[in-house]
Amino acid sequence: MTQPVALITGCSSGIGRALADAFKAAGYRVFAAARKGADLATLDAAGFTAVKLDVNDAEDIARVHARLSAEAGRLDVLINNAGYGAMGPLLDGGAEGMRRQFETNVFSLVELTRACFPLLRASRGLVVNIGSVSGVMVTPFAGAYCASKAAVHALTDALRLELAPFAIDVMEVQPGAIASSFGANASAEAEQLIRENSPWWPLREGIRARANASQDNPTPAEDFAAELLTAVRKPTRPVLIRIGNGSRAMPLLARWLPTRLLDKVLKKRFGLDRHLS
Repeated sequence: MTQPVALITGCSSGIGRALADAFKAAGYRVFAAARKGADLATLDAAGFTAVKLDVNDAEDIARVHARLSAEAGRLDVLINNAGYGAMGPLLDGGAEGMRRQFETNVFSLVELTRACFPLLRASRGLVVNIGSVSGVMVTPFAGAYCASKAAVHALTDALRLELAPFAIDVMEVQPGAIASSFGANASAEAEQLIRENSPWWPLREGIRARANASQDNPTPAEDFAAELLTAVRKPTRPVLIRIGNGSRAMPLLARWLPTRLLDKVLKKRFGLDRHLS
């Protein structure tokens, strides 16, 4: 039988690397994408087909598609995992912060899937979009990130319907807290916005707490990858799965708690339960 092929973005660490390991162990030829040369060398040494991919670079996307076509001629699974969390007050980040967040977390997902469509169609493949429970339960100081993941949810629903005539399945994953470098990267993003001239300067510890929230009792990335692989291999694949600490509880809270009560809980959690002069 022909070896199945997977393209996974954001493989330098965390969820992406764990997924690459899991799919390789399951017999897939894994095209593991990353941006930096050092990460690509590490992936290559680990036995993956390492591909340079900045998901915001149209030329990189075209080169990856060309390489897939030339070297594999098929694509069974595309996992859109690359992304980051823009943390901080929405009005501090402004439209530019929103634009950068959506470029990476939303627009690139559409462009890469669009480029890979012919290969996915030929293989009757699967598209897996890594969303987040943050797209369901919105929290303060993560508005741009939550909005981007809500957009991923909506786009995944649309893609699932639009790709069905071509026998391409589409699945969304909404992780909870997963052990990765996401929290460290989110904290670095937040620190760029935390400035003394910001009206939210007195609430800076709440901003930092939100940036690190994804690492509160996190599920190991290897466990996340194993559960996702199991879902991918099912004869009838689920259209939505939630994996990791908080991934089921948070959507339930968002759905059933009265809005004012949920607001009260979140305000207290992130230091917003006081007035600033």
